[in-house]
Amino acid sequence: MSQPFSRFLHPFEVSRHPRLEPEVKRAILASWASDRCAVRNQPALRKPPGARRAVSIDDILAAMHDLDEGPDQTRSLQ
Repeated sequence: MSQPFSRFLHPFEVSRHPRLEPEVKRAILASWASDRCAVRNQPALRKPPGARRAVSIDDILAAMHDLDEGPDQTRSLQ
């Protein structure tokens, strides 16, 4: 995948993807959280190159936490 994040609409889709390795999930989410993806004049939002829409940094961090908690945790997509 050249830009794996571009096919996901929400960070939880990344953290809960059944076929991605945890390291790949973490790399995708970290790239989304990066300041280089910050939306100008809206520091709470991130829009990775190729992504369809911006997502909140809070959702990205929550998805990273979800990944750390493991597959037993359930949370609904927002």
